[in-house]
Amino acid sequence: MSEPSRTGRIGELARLFFKLGIIGFGGPAAHIAMMEEEVVERRGWIDRQYFLDLIGATNLIPGPNSTEMTMHVGYARAGWLGLAVAGLSFIIPAASLTVIFAWMYVRFGTMPAVEPFLVGIKPAVLAVILGALWRLGRKAVKGMALTVLGVGVGALLLFGLGEVSALLLGGLVGMLVLVAIGAGARPAPPSGRRNEASSSHKLAGFFIALQPLAAGAAASVGGVTLWKLGFYFLKVGAVLYGSGYVIIAFIEGDLVEGYGWLTQKQLLDAVAVGQLTPGPVLTTATFIGYILAGVPGAIVATLCIFLPSFVFVGLLHPIIPRLRKSRWTAAFLDAINVSAVALMAVVTLSLGRSVLIGWVRWCIFILAAFLIVRYKVNALWLVGGGAFVGGLAATMALI
Repeated sequence: MSEPSRTGRIGELARLFFKLGIIGFGGPAAHIAMMEEEVVERRGWIDRQYFLDLIGATNLIPGPNSTEMTMHVGYARAGWLGLAVAGLSFIIPAASLTVIFAWMYVRFGTMPAVEPFLVGIKPAVLAVILGALWRLGRKAVKGMALTVLGVGVGALLLFGLGEVSALLLGGLVGMLVLVAIGAGARPAPPSGRRNEASSSHKLAGFFIALQPLAAGAAASVGGVTLWKLGFYFLKVGAVLYGSGYVIIAFIEGDLVEGYGWLTQKQLLDAVAVGQLTPGPVLTTATFIGYILAGVPGAIVATLCIFLPSFVFVGLLHPIIPRLRKSRWTAAFLDAINVSAVALMAVVTLSLGRSVLIGWVRWCIFILAAFLIVRYKVNALWLVGGGAFVGGLAATMALI
């Protein structure tokens, strides 16, 4: 089958990531698992090693990791336009649903009861994550040294070390060990991925220069305007490391305690909406933007919190293939990759402990795991089936 034209690739990206934006429940680990299934396992757009390299690199820059992975895949498939289309297609479904929830919240003071459906969705998503974790782990763990490193990084994470610190430590220690025992550079990724130089460091410098301005604009708040709202979320998007849930700490300290834009209850409700909707957790900003300034506020908050990710990924992506050409940086990538898999395993363990409560959830999880391993059933059907079973179980008072 011939390779689609550039326009065809753009259309493929839009359709795929719009679908993932609709069914992407379960947080970053689930999103990355679904992406791995679709772009590596089913479509073969990029190989598993390069997908791992993208995960490792993405964990080291600010912004929501899974959303940035959509942008990386888009760039690899169709350049800058692909990056933009993939990212927006993933963000728009969640942002649109969040606006609907925010309108209902402002209009009626409450939100729809969707928790029973999530009860069924989450165990199914956990099965999807485990499937991807198994496939990625087999590729990332290349020998005893990396096995020990992965276990060590996992232990550090379980004992409370921060995600970025654990990944950097794992990358540096792993690089030194792998080079010391004679691990050579890995082959460069196959052709078909773009290797062009990054477009302008001036863009990066300009963007970084905006940060003090953004901080100053937020600090001088007297009332909420679109400019102040946009600058605030631009700053947050540019410095937000780790899980998207870290945004809660920013908002608590700034918008509730510092500027008085939100009440504590509104913050908790915004966080709840972020968990109820599929796609990136950072659409919490969409909800807050709507509460503060209606639809224009929702649009500005959403665009500004995700804008830094588009810039960072665009600057980083062309560099990643080059890292495989050096013995030291290839070793660093291998170590970062196995550390990222360890992080994914720890997150999966945590999700399992909170999700698999009661026999109904266990049954959904076991059935979904069987279907994805034995028959490679698409995540779309698993998520839909989980939602149906969860709703049915709630109707029958089984949960």
